[in-house]
Amino acid sequence: MQLLNTLYLTTPESYVHLDNNTVRLEIDHQTKLRVPLHHLGAVVCFGQVTVSLPLMHRLAEEGIALVLLDGNGRFKARLEGAVAGNVLLRQAQYRLADDPAFSLKLARNCIAGKVRNCRQVLLRGARESKTAEDAARLARGADDLAASLRALPSAGDLDTLRGMEGEAARQYFATLNHLVRPAARDVFRMDGRSRRPPRDRVNALLSFLYALLMNDCRSAIEAAGLDPQIGFLHAVRPGRAALALDLMEEFRYLADRLALSLINRGQLNADDFVERAGGAVLLEGDARKTVLVAYQERKQESLSHPLLAESLPFGLLPHVQARLMARTLRGDTGEYIPYLVR
Repeated sequence: MQLLNTLYLTTPESYVHLDNNTVRLEIDHQTKLRVPLHHLGAVVCFGQVTVSLPLMHRLAEEGIALVLLDGNGRFKARLEGAVAGNVLLRQAQYRLADDPAFSLKLARNCIAGKVRNCRQVLLRGARESKTAEDAARLARGADDLAASLRALPSAGDLDTLRGMEGEAARQYFATLNHLVRPAARDVFRMDGRSRRPPRDRVNALLSFLYALLMNDCRSAIEAAGLDPQIGFLHAVRPGRAALALDLMEEFRYLADRLALSLINRGQLNADDFVERAGGAVLLEGDARKTVLVAYQERKQESLSHPLLAESLPFGLLPHVQARLMARTLRGDTGEYIPYLVR
């Protein structure tokens, strides 16, 4: 499936390889798709997709990212060519990542953006709720997040800040069921956030969307010339794109709202998920395509950016914020201002 300039490969046991200057997709030895290389900015593979070595080499030469996700959409690896970017900017990033005061300040702003935007999700749900009980519960959840926001300045170190973020997330997800239409709550009900593996349909859908969002945030970070591995909120670990995770926090609400829209509009149902041994719940192949199309359509919708005083597609928001983050690291601005939904 080709959406915009990204080729998504979602069919299990498919084979993709280089055919002159095109990418050729085969399923059961039959050609299903050909895409010219110059049309692509990235190739994203879900689950058991085989990619030929010559194609890997050519993608790297052309600067086309190859992203590998597991069957649930969780990020596994990213293959790219030579690293580009501003070395002075990265030097500033490494230096400031070792500065506890700077790291705490930037991390606090990332969390403030996340909590504030999640609170807006609950407030909007309370306004649009069909029952007084749901409206009251959502309003209480929004009040809890408001209290979390007020408490953030008191965090004196990153561990304390992470603890506050964890508690705010727990309160938020405990309220999310009240945003699902009553007729769908038996099928789409979550008991808190579960990730590895997701234990219910809502968590499976959220994990899939978060993986897509994570890939976009990582691309934005790299396009801005930053090192995605060196973050401020998320601890540095081998293979972890910590800075992309930092940037992603303020945008998680968009994935949450899309998940709720897909559920409440009946675009997904119980049969779109499968339960594996051990209790893991995964999104089925055809349902992934439904989610991918909805995600790409959402990325083309216009949003207002308060700092730029203009509208732009959601798909560009991570790139705008990554560049604002780069300006902060260079010292061009006093502090990083996250994107805040109105």
